[in-house]
Amino acid sequence: MTAGATPAGAVSHETRHWHAIDWRNMHRIVRRLQARIVKAVQEGRWGKVNALQHLLTHSLSGKALAVKRVTENPGKQTPGVDGDIWDTPTKKTAAIGCLRQRGYHPLPLRRVRIPKPHSPKLRPLSIPSMRDRAMQALYLLALDPIAETTADRHSYGFRPERCTADALEQCRIVLSRKNAAPWILEGDIQSCFDEISHDWLLAHVPMDRQILRQWLRAGFIETHVWHPTNTGTPQGGIISPVLMNLTLDGLQQCLQRRFRRTKVRNGMVNMVRWADGTPVQA
Repeated sequence: MTAGATPAGAVSHETRHWHAIDWRNMHRIVRRLQARIVKAVQEGRWGKVNALQHLLTHSLSGKALAVKRVTENPGKQTPGVDGDIWDTPTKKTAAIGCLRQRGYHPLPLRRVRIPKPHSPKLRPLSIPSMRDRAMQALYLLALDPIAETTADRHSYGFRPERCTADALEQCRIVLSRKNAAPWILEGDIQSCFDEISHDWLLAHVPMDRQILRQWLRAGFIETHVWHPTNTGTPQGGIISPVLMNLTLDGLQQCLQRRFRRTKVRNGMVNMVRWADGTPVQA
């Protein structure tokens, strides 16, 4: 059986050469599973959602695409605490086989500090190891369809196929109405990534909670000292922006419920959510 012909749920133990993988077929298999996850979410069939997520995260196709993502993005030459990078076809091929859930334990994050745009302060960036990045990318393939299906309608930050221009256009639409509000309230959540409650994430994020718990509590190493992580999700983690969006989703519905019961005219209260910068991902 060739790499491209492997069924979606099969995990092959054969050694395949990186350049022999049928990437078009890998994408097709994963997209099909993601579409089934979206349909199950829309139907409220969460047992089926869990089963499909398990199928995707244990599939050869999902693992191959996860390795492909972390070895082709801008941080591909940035190592974690183990100093390892996957920079050859042989290493990439072997990496697919190392993405196993049984016995998985993430390494601590490597903490570095980078300049913040338009600020003298430094932003803490926590860099996972290559294997942990790939595992996050793998589980993101199964989490993204849910996050996109349940997201606030006017949330534009850190979402595929959405950009700053979309947020600006929505602002233009709501402010150009005859009954538009005369004020704009700008809110900024300070240290948003750093302060998210682990307990809330573990109770509400629809993914393997054992894997998520290990990521959240892996700790980080800075100047050769290990530090615990009791809150937050690290900037630098591939899955962190989606975890942040899942935490904030629901704000739009809360506003609608709150002001529906008042005399405020329809259209006077709107929320447009955006993130002021793309997180640096290793």
